[in-house]
Amino acid sequence: MTAVHDSPVILDRRHGPYGEVVLRRHGALLQIIANGCFLMDTSDGRSERLLVDAAHAALDGRPAPDVLLGGLGVGFSLAHAAADARWGRIVVVEREPAIVDWHRAGLLAGLSAAALADPRSEIVEADLVRYVNETSDTFDALCLDIDNGPGWTVTEGNDDLYTAAGLASCARVLRPGGVLAVWSARPSPEFEGTLRNAGFRQVRTEEVPVARGVPDVVHLAVRPG
Repeated sequence: MTAVHDSPVILDRRHGPYGEVVLRRHGALLQIIANGCFLMDTSDGRSERLLVDAAHAALDGRPAPDVLLGGLGVGFSLAHAAADARWGRIVVVEREPAIVDWHRAGLLAGLSAAALADPRSEIVEADLVRYVNETSDTFDALCLDIDNGPGWTVTEGNDDLYTAAGLASCARVLRPGGVLAVWSARPSPEFEGTLRNAGFRQVRTEEVPVARGVPDVVHLAVRPG
């Protein structure tokens, strides 16, 4: 018989502008489910930390670079960026009001409270695709973790971000020599080609080693100076 604590327990369920979003606990893990699709949990965070670190390393020592994080999620990327004194401003764009609320005053606050208290940090409640199309702000790095990656989107409209037009919008918010880092649940050689065709340079992919199965990856590319 399965123990009660091994069964997922719903902690909160919200109906927002993009459908249903659920926060649940499964054993020691917290999980976010959007419209019935698993998005992320608190099991690891290595690939999210790689997303931030690889972007910073690709900036070649640029002092106090500003970073735009696409997607708040469970807070791994934000917490890791805020723990690094080398970053300048840290802006997170998150479109789900429930996720923002869980971090600011709710069940995910324990993961991100210190980061949100950092004066460099700011949360913008907006759709990232719209934000990169409309903002007049620019950044040294753009770290995207808003879905399962360019080859496996589960949220309607997110796939637009990985097209030539979407990448042009990403380039628009990057300063010359700025870095685009894209998290993906699996490698996508096709996306590397799309990045090159969109004008990005130094395109490469870093993998997170796993014992079995397909590794998470971070796609990296640089906007020409």
